[in-house]
Amino acid sequence: MKVIKLNSQIERDLILQQIGSTTAGNKILKDKMQTKLFFLKGIKTPAANILKQDALSIGADLAVPKNTILCADEKIDALLIANDKQIKILSKKELAQPFGLKEFASELNKYKKVNEFSREIMGVLNINEDSFYEGSRFIAKNTLAKIENMIEEGADIIDIGALSSRPGSKKISAKEELGRIKRVIDEIYKNSLYKKIVFSIDSYEPIVVEYALNCGFSIINDITGLDNDEVCKIASRYKAKVVIMHMKGTPEDMQKNPHYENVILEVEGFFKERIQKAKKFGIEDIILDVGIGFGKTLDHNLMLISHLSHFKKFNLPLLVGASRKSMIDKIIPCDVKDRLSGTLALHLKAESEGASMIRCHDVKEHIQAFKVADALKATTV
Repeated sequence: MKVIKLNSQIERDLILQQIGSTTAGNKILKDKMQTKLFFLKGIKTPAANILKQDALSIGADLAVPKNTILCADEKIDALLIANDKQIKILSKKELAQPFGLKEFASELNKYKKVNEFSREIMGVLNINEDSFYEGSRFIAKNTLAKIENMIEEGADIIDIGALSSRPGSKKISAKEELGRIKRVIDEIYKNSLYKKIVFSIDSYEPIVVEYALNCGFSIINDITGLDNDEVCKIASRYKAKVVIMHMKGTPEDMQKNPHYENVILEVEGFFKERIQKAKKFGIEDIILDVGIGFGKTLDHNLMLISHLSHFKKFNLPLLVGASRKSMIDKIIPCDVKDRLSGTLALHLKAESEGASMIRCHDVKEHIQAFKVADALKATTV
């Protein structure tokens, strides 16, 4: 007998198929094949002791401070280590337990079965002269050629906006924004390009959003996360898909010492509130965007990308747009034009953590990177 250590990211269905395991057996085995980690912040010590014993009884574990058994502290932090099968068991088992474990079980239950969404590449096109990345700026007469090029490169969606949201940028009037983008929208509609590819309008102004939707656009990419009720009403009326993005502050002030007690939990709370708001207006087709670079430090951005899978609990597509952003420069100093490699590293990680929509300036390079990554996952022994 010879032993081969396999990459944990390998396509599990393929290796099980190669072995010849039964379909029924595969469902059981897959639940055992990937360990998940859950950080429990501020769990009551009696609850931790109960959960520790329950976890050990099924082959999982809970890492706790050494004196937890003495209940010297009212609350502690802990780390649950469990595979999918064990998560299913614990999410039922803890429903009968006190000290907040019933609520914990309800939360854990959200991770038992999450939807998998097909990956989509969203190309960026800025119809303005002050976008942070010069390569994404296009004057109207060149836009159609750029759109056709993105389609040929393999983009699934093209996101078009006329208002810069770079740090420090100032707001312009809705009338000026529409004036910048109207000609481009008209050309897209006139040439029926919306029949070739999905278009997204990067705006939070009702008159701009409605004009685009009336001309074949089908996604609203709202950096304010549906702050404006009028945008909600328009989205509902046109049955548009909506990107709810998290931003702390406004583009003008968002990078002035942003602070969070816990960035993951605060972004989660924002999503809960805005999803509820969207559904009140009858909006069901929702995408979530954690807002990389929008009121976040480098550490906040890295935390959100590294632990993006936390937000899979919402069972909605996750969008990440870290394309050529300044966080790369903070890791290794470089000009915007030299940030493609860093962008690909961030987006490959985001995809591995559950992002199904990647917003980028460089469509061709992203298509290539993801195809190579897919080939690596699909290898068998």
